[in-house]
Amino acid sequence: MSLTITIAAPFRHARKDQLKKNEIVYYLSFKQHWMSIEQANILVSRAEEEGLIELKGDMIRPLFDISAVEIPLGYKPGSSVFERSDPVDDLLSRISQNAGVPRGQLVGELNRLMQEQFGGNLQSEAAAVIMAKRYRVEFRDRLPALREHLVKNE
Repeated sequence: MSLTITIAAPFRHARKDQLKKNEIVYYLSFKQHWMSIEQANILVSRAEEEGLIELKGDMIRPLFDISAVEIPLGYKPGSSVFERSDPVDDLLSRISQNAGVPRGQLVGELNRLMQEQFGGNLQSEAAAVIMAKRYRVEFRDRLPALREHLVKNE
């Protein structure tokens, strides 16, 4: 979530729905002094990989509702914004939150789906998408991260 907050901050500050990459890097590194220029560039790339932003030419626009993101007073991102999250875990957490199903129950269901219904021939990323569909939870914004995770773990 802190990656989302960090990415939302420059858009909220500028009150724009699109910014140039250099405007975001400037905000993160010089205006707020949250990170170096190199780290800010890495953060923008990571946000694109996670499906949080869309890069068209030199312009970046968020793929989430920035007005729905609460930026705490005095917020400063920690080093966790640079760590890659597990998209399967993220999607299971979202399903748990939206459907009100305990996370442990969802993990068991995911394992049964993979082993019993597909005989071990289904990857966890695909199983998580199937479960999101079953519980009618939005997952499309997580597809780029799920695909990348799948390719890296093959």
